[in-house]
Order: sequence, then C-alpha cells, then structure tokens
Amino acid sequence: MNTRGGSGGTAESGAAHTTTAGRAGRRPGGPDTRGEILRAARESFADKGFTATSIRAIAREAAVDAALVHHYFDSKDELFIEAMAIPVDPRQIAARIIDGPRDELGRRIATAFLGVWESAEGQQRMKAIFRSVVSSDEVARIMREGITQMIIQPVSKVLDVPDAHLRVTLVATQLIGLAMARYLVELEPVASVDLATLIDRLGPVLQLHLTG
Repeated sequence: MNTRGGSGGTAESGAAHTTTAGRAGRRPGGPDTRGEILRAARESFADKGFTATSIRAIAREAAVDAALVHHYFDSKDELFIEAMAIPVDPRQIAARIIDGPRDELGRRIATAFLGVWESAEGQQRMKAIFRSVVSSDEVARIMREGITQMIIQPVSKVLDVPDAHLRVTLVATQLIGLAMARYLVELEPVASVDLATLIDRLGPVLQLHLTG
C-alpha cells in the first residue's frame, strides 16, 4: 500500500473541495452563461421593472458573479435592450434625435422611428414587442420604464421647458398610434403611403407637440 500516494490524493481532493466550496453558488462562464444571464434579466425586468432591477440581482439569479455579467454586457441599459430583443439601441436613437437644430426635432424623430419599422427584421421584432406590450402588463411596464429613461428623458432635457416631459410623451402617443395603424392594423391609405410622404406629414405634427 502506497501511504504517501494515498495521502497526497487526499490532500489534493481536500484542496479541490475547499476551492469548490469557496465558490458555492457561483459558476464560471460557459457556452450557456450568456443565455442564462439574459433569462435571469428577462425574469427580473418582468418581476421588478427596469428601475428596480440591478446587475447584482441578475447575477444572483443566474448563479454567476456580477463581474461576469459586466463581461458580457457593458451596462443595465445594454442588458435590457438584448433581453427585450429591441432591434435598435434606444440610446443611439436618442443621440440621433437630439443632434441637430431644435426646429427640426419632429422630423428627426419621425425619420428615426419609422426607419426602425421599415426594415424587414426591425418590423418583425417591433410587431412582437407591440403585441407583447398590449397583452402583458409586465412587458408594458418594462418597456415604459426603459424607453422613458433612454429616450424620453434625454429628449425632454433638450427642450428645457417646464412641460417638456408631457410634450415628449404626446409625441410618443402619436408614434404609437401611427405604428399600430400602419404596421399592425394596416389601415389604408396610411399603410401603403410612401415613407417620404409620411415623414413630411408627420414631422410638423410632432414638432407642434414639442415646440408649439
């Protein structure tokens, strides 16, 4: 019997056990880790909403370290965008909208919003999101909180007027109604009018809400 070999094996096993125990509840990244983080994020956004959801809470639910969440996703905003399968980054949309003359805000908003819907993939994803929003209070809350923080608030700051938030949300109601009519209900002639004409008609209406 090799006592030295047996004792060495026991020591190694003990060390391995200690290391594993020290990491209980956490696992390293693997092929499914990113998917598990997204799953945990979707559940957390649904249960708590955008504001109350934290990276640490998502990490706990996915049984990974918070640093690993940051490895895959730069921020909670990015995690929200991917978890909800939004076809375009709302932060980029906001940056595009506010970059330019104030008296052309309405047209830039119309152009950016319709641009998302006019691509085949974008329209498919947006239809799915809209249908989820109208059928689920949880999804509606998630989208409301996320879009408010990433688009409505930045655009409101540019207006710099006391009722800026109301003005921008009125624009949102106009856009939501148009999307429902053109892409989901397919109400004619709105459904088939060319994009340039639609932007020409919609832009001034949005501008009136913003600065009129």
